[in-house]
Amino acid sequence: MVSTRPAKSQYTEVEAAEELGISVDRLRTMIRSHVVERDEDLTNVPVTTFQPSDLLILRLLAGMPTDPTTRD
Repeated sequence: MVSTRPAKSQYTEVEAAEELGISVDRLRTMIRSHVVERDEDLTNVPVTTFQPSDLLILRLLAGMPTDPTTRD
């Protein structure tokens, strides 16, 4: 099935988690383990937004399918 939603240029933390099919807590865990060096780095970002390329990289790092339409 082809998605009819328009492509977004930025995603909030909640939208990114929904797009990946995971919880916000799981998304934060992935960010901590793959993106930031220290937990303190997370507090230096006032608002977290994600671009489509960020979601692709997170999918690859998590071993998820890169096609968002092929969810389990």
